[in-house]
Amino acid sequence: MKPQNWKRILFWVVVCEAVGGLSGWLSREGLQIYMETAKKPPLMPPGILFAIVWPILYALMGYAVSRVFDSDSKYREQGLLIFFVQLLANFLWSPVFFRFRAYGAALGLIGVIWLLILLMLVTFWQIDKKAAYSQIPYFLWVTFAAYLNAGVWFLNS
Repeated sequence: MKPQNWKRILFWVVVCEAVGGLSGWLSREGLQIYMETAKKPPLMPPGILFAIVWPILYALMGYAVSRVFDSDSKYREQGLLIFFVQLLANFLWSPVFFRFRAYGAALGLIGVIWLLILLMLVTFWQIDKKAAYSQIPYFLWVTFAAYLNAGVWFLNS
């Protein structure tokens, strides 16, 4: 493992935050409609919690991908591929759920995201354990988000 370059970490954090920000921006109109009209399942946290948690998770993603990027592991390319595929799927989820209100399709997509994160955790573990550990909160949050997505789909179908 090469020494960590703080500029590179910052670069990847900004990239991940930008992906999340753009996804949210593309979903903003649908989010307002969702907040006003959709029935929510039990344990739905207040909206402000999402605005706090997601930037933290995107920052942790940036940290993790920077560590994998700097790795000399033979699994480096595999880890980066899995990371970017899951980031793309993550990017797509908000527009599918909020903008298009396709709750069932969003549930299928979040299932794919969940599996990709699990695969990413296993791969990152082989590359850099700190990168893997940093993605556990993301895995847990997406598990909870899948429950919420399923509840919204069930209550609004």
